[in-house]
Amino acid sequence: MECRAKPLRGGFPISVKKVQYAVLSSVKKRDITIRSLTAQPRYSVQSFPQQQKLYGLDHLRAAAICYVFLFHYFILSGGEPAWLPGFAAFGWSGVDLFFVLSGYLIASGLFRQIADTGHFSVRDFFIRRVFRIIPAYLATLALYFCVPLFREKEQLPPLWKFLTFTQNFGLDLRHYGTFSHAWSLCVEEHFYLLLPPVLLLLLRLHRFKRAYWLPLLLLFCGIALRHYSYQSCYLPYAAQEDAGVQWYRYVYYPSYNRLDGLLAGVSVAAVWHFVPAVRERLCRYGNLMFVLGIAVLVTAAHVCVDPLSYTASVWGFPLVALGYGCVLLSALSPSSFLYRCRARFTAFIAAISYSIYLTHKGIIHITHQFPGAEDLNPGLLLLISAAVSIAAACVLHVLVERPFMRLRGRMLQR
Repeated sequence: MECRAKPLRGGFPISVKKVQYAVLSSVKKRDITIRSLTAQPRYSVQSFPQQQKLYGLDHLRAAAICYVFLFHYFILSGGEPAWLPGFAAFGWSGVDLFFVLSGYLIASGLFRQIADTGHFSVRDFFIRRVFRIIPAYLATLALYFCVPLFREKEQLPPLWKFLTFTQNFGLDLRHYGTFSHAWSLCVEEHFYLLLPPVLLLLLRLHRFKRAYWLPLLLLFCGIALRHYSYQSCYLPYAAQEDAGVQWYRYVYYPSYNRLDGLLAGVSVAAVWHFVPAVRERLCRYGNLMFVLGIAVLVTAAHVCVDPLSYTASVWGFPLVALGYGCVLLSALSPSSFLYRCRARFTAFIAAISYSIYLTHKGIIHITHQFPGAEDLNPGLLLLISAAVSIAAACVLHVLVERPFMRLRGRMLQR
């Protein structure tokens, strides 16, 4: 005979068996939850509290795009304002900061999956990359090929080089310098194609935990390749009028010569996810890491005063990567002012930084074609160009980037 509890105020009796069933179900669910939380992943690391939003990375991304913008601006404006060339001469290194950030963010996403499950999804990786990079890139490419006014120089490389991301190989700045800054996207795309298969191979061979030597090996390979590129490919043209063009073609642009920043970012991600003792020690000295990074960057700027020199060509890029790697460590450390400081402006600029990077040269060129632009104060024209670049980037971000990011989210949920 079924026992029943006393009625509640509402008049509905509660079955004892139902109560027992509910309690047992709750215990089982809790037990499953506890076991899932305490289960050790294949590559377990000690948990480390992090902000969901890393404000330090926004600061660095905003600084990178501002530095690149100023560097390209004084080139396109013929050195105006007069103070800008000296201030932004090292602005080319902003691209290297982007490389360091990309290396960290891309590798961090993969390492997080490996730490939790022992593997990662190649499908999800390429969905994320394709929908993040390609739509805005193709929209900008359409502007360059369909709107001649948008071109900051006379002629574009062939379309197939942009579509295959091979534009950075053999790039002739003198004759095909339009949209030349797409070279960095080529380097990143090659990195995206290289990293997953390397990680899959290391996991398959059970050598992932011992792969700390691989970034060092690739770093020294890059140094050796730049030495060869400089001695064998550039030096024969060093006495010619177009020596700078040849240096960019053989030393600066090729992907195999520019992996230093990406390797620095991957190395930071590896430490952050798999070497908790080192990570926690570094986190105690966040501001010191920032000072150290700035000191290394000042040294790198001094080394690279003459970018066509052997020392700058071979050793300058690793120095820059090391400096920005230290700054990245600072931005990730809770003890650092970069980590703790929140700024809406840098978050806003960081969010549209990719769109700014894609379009800023064309926008600067168009702005300088405005009627009466040549009569404006150079500093005022700089501010106007920056404002128009931000506005154009917002349009590209809202009309192209955001819709495809939402589509990406839906595809990843399938």
